[in-house]
Amino acid sequence: MTLAGFERAARAVGLAVRGVLHPAPDPSLPEDTGTLLMLGPDEPAFWPLFAAAPEARDGRPDPLDRWSARVVGGLAADWGGAAILPSDGPPYPPFIAWAQQSGRAHVAPVGLLVHDEAGLLLSFRGAVALRDRIERPAPPQCPCETCAARPCETACPVGAMGPGQAYDVPACRAFVASPEGVDCRTRGCLVRRACPVSAQMHRPGDQAAFHMAAFLGQ
Repeated sequence: MTLAGFERAARAVGLAVRGVLHPAPDPSLPEDTGTLLMLGPDEPAFWPLFAAAPEARDGRPDPLDRWSARVVGGLAADWGGAAILPSDGPPYPPFIAWAQQSGRAHVAPVGLLVHDEAGLLLSFRGAVALRDRIERPAPPQCPCETCAARPCETACPVGAMGPGQAYDVPACRAFVASPEGVDCRTRGCLVRRACPVSAQMHRPGDQAAFHMAAFLGQ
């Protein structure tokens, strides 16, 4: 199967190939891995598919991780590969390092990973390790290189995230949980949404609220 074929199959189940790499030997991967396909949500198709799935409706913990295990596992079985999930561990697979090695994810000025299609809303639901070495296209340019406005740098209302500083998780969480943080809490992180590339992702409000509730431990 060509890369285009893998991409079509992933989109059919609400996912998109967000990175392709020929990884170095890694204990998280089968020894015979030739290619790693990294899979993230295909917005806006992803959320309705997940919301209608049994994992989202059975009231049990970790619905998205369980959905990811089933769907990514199904793709891996169809493709003759092995499913790798961010929740596999500890030790956990190095998804951030793999994303950067794919050439499609870069460190943005605010310290988050930015992607050529997903912007600052980049996330991964899993990856599939294949034995074959699939040809990978040349990586595109980092979107930050052509972003003159850099709205992400000043978007955080409490300065929890910005250039040249560590992410202040307690300050972020306290603001999101407060009455003043209702916009972040119900529509998603202002910094991530400020990215012009992220604006093309069209995440519905209930999806953003789901992720922010998980961030707050609710």
